[in-house]
Amino acid sequence: MDTNIKQLEPQTLWNNFANLNAVPRASKKEEQVIEFMMSFGKRVGLETIKDHVGNVLIKKPATTGMENRKTVVLQSHLDMVHQKNNETAFDFATEGIKMYIDGDWVKADGTTLGADNGIGVAAIMSLLESSDIPHPALEALFTIDEETGMTGAKGLQGGMLQGEILLNLDTEEDDELDIGCAGGVDVSATKKYTEENVPANSLAFHITVKGLNGGHSGMDIHKGLGNANKIMNRLLWDGYENFGLRISKIEGGGLRNAIPRESNAWMVISTEKETTFLENIHLKTQEITLEYKSLEPNLQIVIEKCETPLKVMDVTTQEQLIKAIYAAHNGVFRMSPDIEDLVEASNNVARVEVGDGTIAVHNLTRSSVESSKMDVANQLKATFELMGATVEFSGSYPGWSPNAHSPILETMSGLYEKLFQEKPKVMACHAGLECGILGTNYPTMDMISFGPTIQGAHSPDEKVCISSVQKFWKYLLETLKNIPNKEE
Repeated sequence: MDTNIKQLEPQTLWNNFANLNAVPRASKKEEQVIEFMMSFGKRVGLETIKDHVGNVLIKKPATTGMENRKTVVLQSHLDMVHQKNNETAFDFATEGIKMYIDGDWVKADGTTLGADNGIGVAAIMSLLESSDIPHPALEALFTIDEETGMTGAKGLQGGMLQGEILLNLDTEEDDELDIGCAGGVDVSATKKYTEENVPANSLAFHITVKGLNGGHSGMDIHKGLGNANKIMNRLLWDGYENFGLRISKIEGGGLRNAIPRESNAWMVISTEKETTFLENIHLKTQEITLEYKSLEPNLQIVIEKCETPLKVMDVTTQEQLIKAIYAAHNGVFRMSPDIEDLVEASNNVARVEVGDGTIAVHNLTRSSVESSKMDVANQLKATFELMGATVEFSGSYPGWSPNAHSPILETMSGLYEKLFQEKPKVMACHAGLECGILGTNYPTMDMISFGPTIQGAHSPDEKVCISSVQKFWKYLLETLKNIPNKEE
């Protein structure tokens, strides 16, 4: 790690971020970071609680003179998306994130940075350990598994929190105040298939799609970025009919909430079709790279001969799979008719796994409207059931309905304009925030989400703006100073 990061202002926040980033904290593997946070709470002498699912709650009394202010819940999630470039040698289970400064940005060396939501966690830690920052009574809620199911927020029981206002520190543009978000559901299609011997007179090839931007499957879905799984499927389309192409294995994409950056496929073709097959792949490569030249300038499609596999997929299932992935909706499904420029519903064809007689296709469907969320999910269900797959819905979580008359929104909007001489953008986002889930057990809690500018979340291009973190910290401190009294 670049040690200069710990010298950035505010130093307390950046030091806490660096310490946090030294701890492995993949979703569903948060044991080390939970212990880290429990130890932190006890070290600073505050009441520290771990609930039955692993969420950590640290309570801090109000500073002198602010005892009559409303209690504030500060909330961020402990887990981070673990993604790296193929060529990056890195073990997320044992290594800390390698960070460096690039101008006004902090970045990671070939991996995700963890600013989502590590900057929020670090800011809360800084408040908890402070001795000179005025604030009302605080309940610091650190949830687990936000990125792959929001099971921490779902598992939080009613009655654990006493706060009347919740500040979620998980928004990624510093001029935004979020008052609503999308809900989501995982749509997974699986099927067994018959493995067959490789036909005689076959040549084996390995195709790689790589170099795509990837990104957050909610915040970036409207950008029209390339999806490696969909691009690979285009390359395989009509392969059996024209070249005797038989699929042996596919590994495409990764986490459900990350737009797929890479895909690999292994296949065989008829030996006598080699020349026309390579010409066809070259032509498709030209077409696809031309389509994406402005959005995906680093897109690469590489084809090379490889060792002949032992088995291939039966033809009937192969053709059904390729048609189903082609038909599966990817990207924006519907824009909101009520909120300008807001994506209402979308889908991310996130992961395609084929091999050893099993197919698995994983999607993440999002919508700010529950009915359209299920409309997209059912469309996918119909598509994959037509190929004989079993389709399951899991991990469903609700959206967060906007409240344009929120008292904390009024307070923070006025503060933002006073501090920065412009109005904030009050909006709902297409990402999944935990506020909607938390609101099911705390329906009267006044909630808002904000944070510093983070770009490329969920990808190895993730970076956080240094000057924006300073702006965010100033705004957070002023907000806490202006929390209203309990009787107001």
